[in-house]
Amino acid sequence: MPQVLDIEQALLLLELEPPFEKRDVQLARRKQAKVWHPDLAPPGKQIEHERHLKAINEAADQLENLAEGSRGGRVSRNAVKVSVAATRAYRAEAGRRAYEEDQARRAHDADRAKNDPFGSRVPDHSVVHRYARCLSYPEWGVGEVAGIYFTGGGDDIQQWARVRFQPGVRTVPAGSLQFVDFSKPDPGHERVQRFMTAAQHAMVEGDYKLAARRLIYARDAEPTNISVLRLLTLAFWQAGDLLAAGRAVRDWIRHDPTRPAAQRYAARIYEDMRAIDLAAEAALRSAQLGPSDAGAWERVGRLRLALMDREGALDALETARRLGPTVEGLLDLALAHHLGGDLGGEVTATEQATLLDGDRPDAWSRYAHALARTDRVSDAIAAAERALRLAPEDEEVAVLLERLHAAQPRVLPAA
Repeated sequence: MPQVLDIEQALLLLELEPPFEKRDVQLARRKQAKVWHPDLAPPGKQIEHERHLKAINEAADQLENLAEGSRGGRVSRNAVKVSVAATRAYRAEAGRRAYEEDQARRAHDADRAKNDPFGSRVPDHSVVHRYARCLSYPEWGVGEVAGIYFTGGGDDIQQWARVRFQPGVRTVPAGSLQFVDFSKPDPGHERVQRFMTAAQHAMVEGDYKLAARRLIYARDAEPTNISVLRLLTLAFWQAGDLLAAGRAVRDWIRHDPTRPAAQRYAARIYEDMRAIDLAAEAALRSAQLGPSDAGAWERVGRLRLALMDREGALDALETARRLGPTVEGLLDLALAHHLGGDLGGEVTATEQATLLDGDRPDAWSRYAHALARTDRVSDAIAAAERALRLAPEDEEVAVLLERLHAAQPRVLPAA
């Protein structure tokens, strides 16, 4: 590391103020020598005085050389200010580099303590096969086995292998290794199975980005494998990479065009991408490939409603109701009737939703609002009261109930 003149520190040692000349430095040196000479030190402090005086002399020599090289033999206050700023910047940079080096060393030590606990031990067992890959983490590639170790005792003995992979040395269970014979080609189906297993482990742990990276290797080994394309689509989708998920699902559809699953995934992915028109087309293809799937027809109806295609939504939702009605599908059907001004159809759909699940407050609320637009005030009041019992915090239903009570016809008592 090059020596940097710390002019600020030198001036502090000599108790000198800028601007200064060579003569000023000499006078300051003499003044400090009279104070810090070792002969003037109290008993036992001669070494401290000697070291301090040595530092003063070194600082004075540097300042004299600086004054001699300056214009007119004089160092200005502004020059000192600029030098001090440069020195502080150099110190900050040196401190940053030292901190980064220390953090990197700590990370290396922590990684070694975690992944290479047997680094200082002689192997307990000789190595027959030199190269192997870890089936749990195939993305590490092929590593060089450095030794086999054993821990535990009795019936609980565990065998470990210390392997040098591309990311670094890793200590893994010996049973997770698959030894590699470079004289034979690696079959594609073995690579697919290896990376699919590792991807499923990552999915169980919730790391879908890692699962997607592993599945890319499996897809490269067998581009037409439907299971790989399905898992890759799911991994990209759950990881939030919708563009990659869209590309993966299109590959899946291209190689599996006769089943509705790929189209169903495509509809959901396009819907998350806010491409409602593409989502509606994919949902329709999914429903046509699986015509007995009520949920597929409900999705078609919901997406067509988002596209303001009321007639298409009615057809799809009526088909879903015939196949297997759900509360969500019936409420979407009621909305389609409401948009078309068919009050009777809306009342019928919401009533069927309440009969299908009598504990859904949204169904009773929609039923009450539909009845409120008819002359069935008593029935509307009963539905609103039921909705409030199920969801007391629903202010909209409370306001509706007050309005219905105000509109209820008053009957004079019998004479």
